[in-house]
Amino acid sequence: MSSMVPADKGKKIKKSTYLRRTFPLYLMMVPGLAYLVINNYLPMFGLSFAFKDINYTVGIWQSPWVGFDNFSYLFRTNDAFVIFRNTVLYNLAFIVLGTVLAIVVAILLSQVKGKMMRVYQTSILIPYLLSITVVSYLAFAFLSVDSGFINNSILAPLGIDPIGWYSSPGYWPYILIFIYLWKNFGYNTILYYATLIGIDDSYYEAAVIDGANTWQQIRHITLPCLKTTIITLVIMAIGRMFYSDFGLFYQVPMNNGLLYSATNTIDTYVFRGLLQLNDVGRSSAAGFLQSVLGFVLVLGANFIVKKVDAESALF
Repeated sequence: MSSMVPADKGKKIKKSTYLRRTFPLYLMMVPGLAYLVINNYLPMFGLSFAFKDINYTVGIWQSPWVGFDNFSYLFRTNDAFVIFRNTVLYNLAFIVLGTVLAIVVAILLSQVKGKMMRVYQTSILIPYLLSITVVSYLAFAFLSVDSGFINNSILAPLGIDPIGWYSSPGYWPYILIFIYLWKNFGYNTILYYATLIGIDDSYYEAAVIDGANTWQQIRHITLPCLKTTIITLVIMAIGRMFYSDFGLFYQVPMNNGLLYSATNTIDTYVFRGLLQLNDVGRSSAAGFLQSVLGFVLVLGANFIVKKVDAESALF
C-alpha cells in the first residue's frame, strides 16, 4: 500500500494533466475573448456621454453632468411622434412580413430536389450580400423620374404620366418594406431551411400513410417543428424594435427632405442632429435609450412566451 499515490498528490497530477490538455483550447479562446471585450465591453464606458454636456475644450471626462437632459431631446422635438411611429411601425411590418415570407420560401426550398437546390439557395442570398449603397443606386435606376425603368419602360407604354417617386412620400412605406424584404428574406430563409432539413423524414412518411395532404403536413409537422426557431428569431427582432436599418432609411431615399415624413426614424434623425449640432451627448442618449427599450421588449416578449410555452422561451 505504500506505493499508492496520496490523494492530494493524485489530485495535483490530475489537475496538471487537465491544464496541459485544455491549455491549447484556452489559447484559442484568447483572440475571440479579446475581440468580445474590445468590441462589446470597452465601448460601454461611452454610456457616460449620455449624461454629459460634452465640451471638447475641457475634455470628455471633465465635461459637466446634465442628468437626463440629453434624453428629453428626443421627446421635446416636433418630430418625436413621427420618428417613433416610423421606427416602430416599420419594424412591425418587417417582423411580420419578413417572418411569413422567409418561412414560405424555406418550405418551398425544402420541396426542391436535385442540382437546382444550390442555385436557388445562392440566388436568394445574393441581395443580402449586396451593399446598401448598391441597393440605393438600384432603387434609383428603377425610380428615377427622367430615366427610371418604371416610368420609362412600364408607365410610358401604358400612357401614364411619370411619377415623381422622390417627391411623393406616400409611396415610400411600400417601397422601403419591399426593398427590405427583398434584401433580407434570403438570410432568414436559410435559417429556417436549416431547421427544416433537420426534421426526421419518418414524420412525413407516417403522415402520407395516414392520408395527409401537403397542407396538412405543413400545418401539423413543419410549422410545429419550426416553432422554436420562429420564436427565437422573432424575440431577437423585437429586441431591435427601436432601431432602424440606417442605410435603408438614409441612403435609399437619398436623404431627401421631401420624404422625411415617411423615411425619418430615430437613427436617421439622431444622425442628422449630430451632423448639424455636433452634440455627442444627445446622440449617445438616443443610442442608450434604444438599448434600454430593446432590453425591456426582449424581457417582456420572453416572459409572455414563457407563460404560454416555457420550452420555447430563450431563458
